Amino acid sequence: DKTVSLRKDLSEMHEWITQAEEEYLERDFEYKTPDELQKAVEELKRAKEEALQKEVKVKLITDSVNNFIAKAPPAAHEALKKELDVLITSYQQLCSRLNGKWKTLEEVWACWRELLSYLDAENKWLNEIELKLKATENVQGGAEEISESLDSLECLMRHPEDNRNQIRELAQTLTDGGILDELINEKLEKFNTRWEELQQEAVRRQKSLEQSIQSAQETDKTLRLIQESLAVIDKQLTAYTADRVDAAQVPQEAQ
Repeated sequence: DKTVSLRKDLSEMHEWITQAEEEYLERDFEYKTPDELQKAVEELKRAKEEALQKEVKVKLITDSVNNFIAKAPPAAHEALKKELDVLITSYQQLCSRLNGKWKTLEEVWACWRELLSYLDAENKWLNEIELKLKATENVQGGAEEISESLDSLECLMRHPEDNRNQIRELAQTLTDGGILDELINEKLEKFNTRWEELQQEAVRRQKSLEQSIQSAQETDKTLRLIQESLAVIDKQLTAYTADRVDAAQVPQEAQ
């Protein structure tokens, strides 16, 4: 019987739609690791593609039902037509929901990858600060050399806040959705602690270098005054010697 065959096809397709909904749309997903998130993205992509492939079967069923209705008595039309309409609506909704959920998870995965990228960039910058702080621990030389070290440190510290703001916003977006929240919170706590510690150490080092510059400038000034004084005395002594002046005849400091 053609009606029985058509109803069987409709029923099988309904069962597949229901199973797909239960498997991919009604099941609660928890993404606690990047692997789980990536696996979910891949699963939904496959489910979306599989659903699209079923379009051929839905079209065949639609054509078969319509051909049957065109030839069958009116009494057989209504029930089959209603079942077909329900099937088409359910199928279209399934495709739309699968595609929507896949796109959402794709965006979430991209958001996670972007967060890692910003964290990597900021940690590289923090590595540079660590190296710079080690290089300025014991700066040798005068005020000019110390001033150059201070300038290079201050230049490195003039780092825009954009990346850190992006990290904060991306992390908030993910954790608000309960996605990778434990891992993200752990990474952020580690990053923020390191950031704060290096910032504080950099401020201390800047103050230390500024004090060293001031001390070096005072030392340079004192040495310059001594050199100028010695030059004057040397000139006087040279004149005294040239004039064969006896030591007892010159001022006490010249003696």
